[in-house]
Amino acid sequence: MSDLTNNIEEENEVPKTPEELEQIKISELSKRGYQLLKEKMIPEAEDCFNQILELDNDNNYALVGLGDAARKKGKFKDAIIYYQRCLDLFEVNNYALFGLADCYKALRKYNQAIKIWEQYLIHDSGNITVLTRVADAYRKIKDFKGSKEVYLHVLELEADNPYALIGLGHLHYDFKEFRDALHYWERMVEVRPDSIDIRVLTSLGNCHRKLKSHESGLKYFQQALSIEPNNFYALFGLADCYRGLNRDEESLDCWQKILKLDPYNKVILTRAGDSYRAMEDFDNAEEYYQKALNIEFDAYAILGLALINKEKGNFVSAIESLQGLLKNDRKNHRLYTEIAECYLVLGQKKQAIETLEEFQRLGIRNIYVTNLMSRIKTN
Repeated sequence: MSDLTNNIEEENEVPKTPEELEQIKISELSKRGYQLLKEKMIPEAEDCFNQILELDNDNNYALVGLGDAARKKGKFKDAIIYYQRCLDLFEVNNYALFGLADCYKALRKYNQAIKIWEQYLIHDSGNITVLTRVADAYRKIKDFKGSKEVYLHVLELEADNPYALIGLGHLHYDFKEFRDALHYWERMVEVRPDSIDIRVLTSLGNCHRKLKSHESGLKYFQQALSIEPNNFYALFGLADCYRGLNRDEESLDCWQKILKLDPYNKVILTRAGDSYRAMEDFDNAEEYYQKALNIEFDAYAILGLALINKEKGNFVSAIESLQGLLKNDRKNHRLYTEIAECYLVLGQKKQAIETLEEFQRLGIRNIYVTNLMSRIKTN
């Protein structure tokens, strides 16, 4: 009976027109293409979309699909051509707008990205993903007010949205408002204590580094290292906090851990040299400064060697090295005070005063220079 029914249905089925068959084929190719994109089989996906364009040269699904494929390959300029072609034909296509804005963002053309995202928001004003992207872009172009307004609007739509909290933290950090940055990042820890991103922990630690509250910074870097023991930023931050607390041996231990992973990092070699110098282990300090200089010129390594010469009583050598650094760093007050102190020990008071006056002629006020000058003239 069922076979008879099927035969009757087949006999009564209206034959599909060529146009209908073509649309079915386009639909199948489109579904297949987007599935292949999800599976990261990009060349195969592009083949599907190009087949669609052979049937329908203005098909918006195929144009967006080819834009997405190019974007996934990092070919943002090619992707822009496809998205823009789609938008020329179909003014309101949110997928094309979204992809186009993301391409401009990737190319660091943030103003253009913002304009496109704002077009998108006309049709979908509550899209939190797009709103956070707009806020991020405002942050990139240093528009503090615009960025903050959008982030706060996101928090009105969705309390404790993680992207907005993280973004607000970065926004205030970028503008050196470290206490406000702490507020938002600490809120992230409160609302997501079991799934906190290691980058939030290192950011919190860095705020405390900037605020010189090194003891508070330690716990965040240590927490980050409990998640990822060899994380460079956590080890660096921890070492710097120990340095700020004058815990030089612990600081050195962190620098050495980094050097095991990256033995030719001249910045870390110099920091290790600083730790040895602070511990008055001048032989090891000189060795590490020299290792850094063997890689590339490093002003801090030269400074470290000059300060060792000063400690050893080699004041003339110290002055020569410090004056060499002044040529490229004329506004560094420390160089002037170190040179002046060397002259004083050598009994050359006039040269010490002239060195400090040279700094003051730059029109920069500095308490260390002022105090040293006052002590010299008083005595």
